[in-house]
Amino acid sequence: MGLTEQKQKHMEQLSDKNGIISALAFDQRGALKRLMAKYQSEEPTVSQIEALKVLVAEELTPYASSMLLDPEYGLPATKVLDDNAGLLLAYEKTGYDTSSTKRLPDCLDIWSAKRIKEEGADAVKFLLYYDVDSSDEVNEEKEAYIERIGSECVAEDIPFFLEILSYDEKIADSSGIEYAKIKPRKVIEAMKVFSNPRFNIDVLKVEVPVNMDYVEGFAQGETAYNKATAAAYFREQDQATLLPYIFLSAGVPAQLFQETLVFAKEAGAKFNGVLCGRATWAGSVKEYVEKGEAGARQWLRTIGFQNIDELNKILQKTATSWKER
Repeated sequence: MGLTEQKQKHMEQLSDKNGIISALAFDQRGALKRLMAKYQSEEPTVSQIEALKVLVAEELTPYASSMLLDPEYGLPATKVLDDNAGLLLAYEKTGYDTSSTKRLPDCLDIWSAKRIKEEGADAVKFLLYYDVDSSDEVNEEKEAYIERIGSECVAEDIPFFLEILSYDEKIADSSGIEYAKIKPRKVIEAMKVFSNPRFNIDVLKVEVPVNMDYVEGFAQGETAYNKATAAAYFREQDQATLLPYIFLSAGVPAQLFQETLVFAKEAGAKFNGVLCGRATWAGSVKEYVEKGEAGARQWLRTIGFQNIDELNKILQKTATSWKER
């Protein structure tokens, strides 16, 4: 990949000494509020959300190559990252307009790639919902939007991480078997679109191409794919792009995410790391709400550490350096 000297330096800061990105994702906003609301009756406060992000950053960034935060609630946490950890900042507004199936992208109103860089970030991350089977008109609008962000990142000489979440406009439940059957094509075709150099993307943050809950040997009930078919999708995904790509954890349990990475490696996928969020820190939310800072720290130092430590060990065995793409 042809990186400028400045982008190369930022990429080095975001990855470990082996060129593997083991990043901790905590740019959740809406999803975090919903998680906190499970354990408290009142609306989560700004200071509560900021404080939890600080705790996670303090306790876990010594074991991560970098951390992804949001500029809305995550700025205090950016000040307490481990010295060796890189920083990614999210540029998109949380969630999407539920009154339409278009899920159009939207940047945070008072942010820009320039401002994100001025906060000390090593990369701009933007999340895009993309249905490859949507109308040309809708997808053209999304593609133009991503071109703008890519151009901003070129101007600021900062890496651009695009996170793609696939969906189908006609299927409301993306966790069901109906969507599982078409997910591989949705994920892979979207990756092909955004691998075009015109978007100036440096790293793709993507879903694994199958829903592991429906893979034979992993599934509790009905299956959508046998192991050989699932493995073939991982290989096809790897061949769909020349860009470095990393997997998102999509909120699955830590154990399943780790098993998925081993499966991906065995299938022949040369992925370049992960941006792992809830699979690492989700359990700390309940502790924080019910037992305060001390309870959250205790959880992060034990189970949280165990989650990230196990993930790192598995990444060293399964992931490939981004420099090899």
